[in-house]
Amino acid sequence: MERDWTDGHLERWLPVMPELDPDIEGAITRAGELTRHLRKVREQALTDVELERFEFDTLHKLAGRAGRAAPSELASDLGLAPASVTGRLDALERRGLVLRTPSRTDRRRVDVELTDGGRAIWRKALDTLGGEEHRVLGVLDAKERRQLSDLLRRVMIAAESGPAGRRS
Repeated sequence: MERDWTDGHLERWLPVMPELDPDIEGAITRAGELTRHLRKVREQALTDVELERFEFDTLHKLAGRAGRAAPSELASDLGLAPASVTGRLDALERRGLVLRTPSRTDRRRVDVELTDGGRAIWRKALDTLGGEEHRVLGVLDAKERRQLSDLLRRVMIAAESGPAGRRS
């Protein structure tokens, strides 16, 4: 069997902490290392398209609402105060990535729309990250990927019901 970095980590720590469960430590360490790897890929993808993380996050939430949302909806999605979202939208609008338009349903409200340029830059970053996710998980067949997802769901349900609770 091929070895990874975590195998060496376990060999180093098991003699120091014999009570350590190598399966739990291995799973948690590998999950953390995979998260770090994908974070580095995302950071490089954002650098390549000249987006800051907060800009990508805002475009991503807007795209998830079919490209159009009220600033208050984005604030809720991002877990931010409305004033913080206003600053983000100002910067994105100056770059031509979003456009503020009068609401179709309430004349007192403004909606934010993803421009074609905003959608293109968001997709380019997302495609890079998605490509790496497919490459990494592509070592598993479809049944194994489903099984991994199901197992991780069970683990996340336990995490979400624990003392730290569910993230927003």
